[in-house]
Amino acid sequence: MEAGGDQITVSDQWLLKKFEELSGRLSLVEQANVSLQAREQQHLQRIEQLLQENRLLRQKLDHFIQRYFGGQRNESLDRQQLELLLQGLELTELPVAAAPSRPPATAPRPGAAHPVRRVLASEHLETRETVIEPEEVKAQPEGWRKLSEERTTLLDYEPGKFFKQVTVRPRYVKNEEFAVAPLPPQPIEQSMAGPGLLAHVVVTKFEEHTPLYRLERIFRHQHGVELSRKTMGDWVFQIAELVKPIYQTIAQELQQRSYLQADETPIRCLDPDVKGKSVKGYLWVYGDPKGDVLFDWRMGRGREGPAEFLKDFRGTLQTDAYGVYESLAKEREGELTLAGCLAHGRRGFKDAIAENKVAAWFVKQMALLYAVEKELRRLKAGPQLRAAVRQHQSAPVLARLRKAMAIIRRKTLPQGLLGQAIDYMLVRWESFTQFLEDGRVEIDNNLIENAIRPTAIGKKNWLFIGAPEAGQRSAIIYTLLGNCRRHGVNPYEYFRDIIARLPAAKITQIKEFTPSAWATAQRKNQPAQKAA
Repeated sequence: MEAGGDQITVSDQWLLKKFEELSGRLSLVEQANVSLQAREQQHLQRIEQLLQENRLLRQKLDHFIQRYFGGQRNESLDRQQLELLLQGLELTELPVAAAPSRPPATAPRPGAAHPVRRVLASEHLETRETVIEPEEVKAQPEGWRKLSEERTTLLDYEPGKFFKQVTVRPRYVKNEEFAVAPLPPQPIEQSMAGPGLLAHVVVTKFEEHTPLYRLERIFRHQHGVELSRKTMGDWVFQIAELVKPIYQTIAQELQQRSYLQADETPIRCLDPDVKGKSVKGYLWVYGDPKGDVLFDWRMGRGREGPAEFLKDFRGTLQTDAYGVYESLAKEREGELTLAGCLAHGRRGFKDAIAENKVAAWFVKQMALLYAVEKELRRLKAGPQLRAAVRQHQSAPVLARLRKAMAIIRRKTLPQGLLGQAIDYMLVRWESFTQFLEDGRVEIDNNLIENAIRPTAIGKKNWLFIGAPEAGQRSAIIYTLLGNCRRHGVNPYEYFRDIIARLPAAKITQIKEFTPSAWATAQRKNQPAQKAA
């Protein structure tokens, strides 16, 4: 029995030991199972987070595709806006295609070593003569004998046709005294181009957005006139220098205003220091909604440009939410006040409608604000009336909008389009309400964007500016053309007149040549012309 008992005891001990080993293994399995369940839960949460991010990114991508490729659109999307739209993605640098090289100038044809002379000697062009008599001969014509005459021929242009404008200056002699009238100052010294032709080249290139190589071909095929693009490019340079004092006058007058709008647009240009590709420059635009507009060329989008132009400006600056303007306003607090652009704020809610239908309510509320502005424009209301009506009709709508944004924001994902649209406005709410207090301030920045729009059409045709220094010359001409549009001036007639008159003008007369002053003078002259 003891032996048998001993055998049972040993067996029991062995079984107990095995049971303990199995229990330990089971405990390890249970612990591993708990760990796996926890990791599975973490993975599920991570999958859900990724799915949510994927939905948001797809919405943003669909929005971008619709904005950028979806037919007719009113607003373009530059690189900075795209980066903001796709924030959170690791974007690699987009490759820049090599800029097309400038078309080579037309090779001279046999016997055409002096194309200017050949054009002026052409028989098919109409010739018009103007005779300028010396003052001495006109005052006392007796006794003078004509010896010869000085003939100066310019190639000129009027809409639809070329012609040769010949200035004849008879040379007289009397008692060994010679007399000849001086040649009037020319727009470009020692050039064959008349004011009408110069005006046509400038307006066609910058207002009609026709590259000079196309204009060269048009002149050759439609008018039988050979003018190289290089020659016309030199003319554009000279005209930009000629009208530069007008540009500077407009800049000085704008800097003295107390309310301006500002925006910027990118334009590519060729830089000799950067081989094989074009680089990005910017046209910064400043304007008084009721007055002039001005373009300023800069090679970057940093704060140097607006800081320099606005250094003497004191007042309200209406812009989008670009950080450069906001940093300037913080730096110059008390001198520079920012006013927001409701069109930019509304755009975010429009984009969010596909994601969340609640965004449509915000868009409808903003439509009420624009209805008030439409009626004020119909009434041609002044600043005081505009401020009073806005306080009565627009202020309650804005208060309702802010309250709704605060409520919806707590229920909306911050990464979603609606959350971003709400944050964009709430962070800058004070700037969006500036137009309530100041009747001069517009509800949005659309007027300055309208001034920029023609340059967007132009850069699609000529692709890039030929050199960094050519950017400011373009800005000078764009400034005068933009003011012609604002003041209802025919750009060809304006440029033809100022190109003809500026060479003989005094510096004190420059203000008379701005498009606004020129338009006022034309309106005053119309009754006299009708009476005559």
